[in-house]
Amino acid sequence: MTAAPLETALGVKGQSNQGMFKIVIGRTANMDGVSVAKEMGINTWASFGGSDDAAMVDGDFAMLENELQPVLRAMRKEGINIVAIHQHMSHEQPRYLFLHYWGKGKAADLAKSLKRVL
Repeated sequence: MTAAPLETALGVKGQSNQGMFKIVIGRTANMDGVSVAKEMGINTWASFGGSDDAAMVDGDFAMLENELQPVLRAMRKEGINIVAIHQHMSHEQPRYLFLHYWGKGKAADLAKSLKRVL
């Protein structure tokens, strides 16, 4: 898995480890008056495996409630499969929903698809 084309397509620096590549994009919220962000799990992430020409991507997409339908439509348009829609927290402000997804294809194409969804 070649990281550079994925980082270019996504516009985010990632981490490579044992043939896998992962990016994490954080968001922020407040819970009981405490600011929480990427490090506390309010993030969109994508993990790529396989090869440049035959890759899989899976991850979690963090979005506000009013972003859910546009994100679902964009993912389906890009051929990305939705696995689950759920919550990780309670009483956070603003409220976030999380969407697990996966897709397969050329790694660079998958990264470009995710960028369009973002």
